[in-house]
Amino acid sequence: MKKTNQETADKITFKNLRRLYFFALLTIAVTIIVSQVLVQYNLNQQLSDSKIINISGKQRMLSQKIVKEVLILHYVADTVSSKQISHLKNVLSLWKNTQNSLENGNDSLAFPKEKSETLAKLYIEVKPNFSKIAETTDLLLLNLAQKNKIADNQKLVEIILKNEGVFLSKMNQIVTQYDLEAHEKVTEQRRIEYWIFGFTLLILLLEFFFIFKPTNKKIERLIAKLLSSEKKALKLAYDTEIISEIKENSVKELKSLNYAMENTLLYCRIAPDGSIIHIGEKFAKLLNYTKFSSNKKFSEVLTTDEKEQLNIDRIIFEKHRSGWQGEIKIINKEAQSIWLDLSMVPVTIKKDELELLIVCFNITERKKAQREVERLNIENSTEKINQQKIISSKIVENQENEQNRIAKEIHDGIGQMLTGLKFSLESINLDDKEKAAQKIEYLKKLSLDIIKGVRTATFNLMPPELSDHGIVSSLSKLTQELSKLTGKEILFYNKTDFSQRLDSLIEINIYRLTQEAINNAIKYAESSHIIVQLSHSDTLLSIIVDDNGKGFDIHTVDKKRNSESGMGLLFMKERIQYINGRVFIKSIPGEGTRITFNIPI
Repeated sequence: MKKTNQETADKITFKNLRRLYFFALLTIAVTIIVSQVLVQYNLNQQLSDSKIINISGKQRMLSQKIVKEVLILHYVADTVSSKQISHLKNVLSLWKNTQNSLENGNDSLAFPKEKSETLAKLYIEVKPNFSKIAETTDLLLLNLAQKNKIADNQKLVEIILKNEGVFLSKMNQIVTQYDLEAHEKVTEQRRIEYWIFGFTLLILLLEFFFIFKPTNKKIERLIAKLLSSEKKALKLAYDTEIISEIKENSVKELKSLNYAMENTLLYCRIAPDGSIIHIGEKFAKLLNYTKFSSNKKFSEVLTTDEKEQLNIDRIIFEKHRSGWQGEIKIINKEAQSIWLDLSMVPVTIKKDELELLIVCFNITERKKAQREVERLNIENSTEKINQQKIISSKIVENQENEQNRIAKEIHDGIGQMLTGLKFSLESINLDDKEKAAQKIEYLKKLSLDIIKGVRTATFNLMPPELSDHGIVSSLSKLTQELSKLTGKEILFYNKTDFSQRLDSLIEINIYRLTQEAINNAIKYAESSHIIVQLSHSDTLLSIIVDDNGKGFDIHTVDKKRNSESGMGLLFMKERIQYINGRVFIKSIPGEGTRITFNIPI
């Protein structure tokens, strides 16, 4: 609205400016025309005056010529020829006509009829002399033509000469008066021109102050507005161009998006009653949808299963305002089962006009993969259960074996030695001091062997160093004891001077893992040197067991899970996982084996 009012005001201003300019130009034009009319009129008057002055002066010459011709004809010529008479008549006729035109006016000669009072008086005064000369000359010419009354001609000549002087005097006054009046007209013309010049300057000055100057200011303001409007128009054009480019890009993006949706997404638009408005190309190909089936409902096109159709119609009826998302199973025309992740979104196109946007994802392969994963999980669970059963049975078997071994060691070793100790004590004869002393020495040795056996048996069950001093001391003691018992060189290195105490459960598992690795190296690897290295960082404890034994093929042992060596590695992995650790086994046949335990601390 504001812009329209401004445009109306600008139009009114332009109209007023045009009117002012038109008025100014009209005033100047009228002034110029009036001045030119006056100037031309006065110039014409001056031209007429100059012509009158010239002819009035010529009248004097003609009067003198008439007198001269008369004198020649009367006194000088011996004979009067008709030619001379004719010439005098012509001069006399010209003189008469000219004098009559000067006195009474002549349109052809542009002589005015009206004269000033002075000129009118002078013409009245000169008229008798003019008439006397003209009449006398006519009489003279008549006498000369008839050649009679020569004595009368003398009188006529004298009359002519007498009036000639007066005529010349009067004509001089007339010429002088004409010249004076012409000069007055020139002066008047100059004064008029000065007045016209002054009036023109006044008009121009008034127009400058009241028209051109205000108009110039208005024009400057208008030009400023026009420049501002031009800038705004340029900016608007630039913005329009940018908007046009954005619009073109948006159209291109929409086309690309539409193409992508048509060829990549499974989507369609349906009415709340389930009728199809539009269906994407990819979705149409999946459902074998054609224009011949356009009169069918969405549920009928989606699946051939009547129960699923009823279910889909129910979902559309109940959720057409709130929307819905879920997985459905459909059966196409080829009787193939397809799983779809379907989302139904209500979209308001116009007021009280609702559509449903259906977007689907084909999750059939994912469903197949899930089923395969479930099947594999069941198989893995079954296998793990079987493995756990085997591990449990092996653990129970090992516990039984360990108990039998301990019982056998106690029975065969400690028990026999205790029995021998009993019999030896009973057989001591204090009376035979020498034999009694030998038996006492034997009993001392036997007691030491019993103590050693008990210590060995109890060491294998739970080393006291582990609970008293921690993992470092117990591993050091383990390597020393096993080295003494087996005669092999078993060395322990605490490379980072680890001295922390860990949870008792973690320490006993670390101990058993290391013990198992050393026992495997002693029992199966046939090694002569075993090195145990302990190192740590802020978050990790690492134990490495190296031997120079015969090594083995890891893949072959992994396949033989039911073998004793395979079960030993499996026990290690199960135990290390129990304390959230990891085990790494590297073995090269003929070169040796390295087992690394990494436990978070």
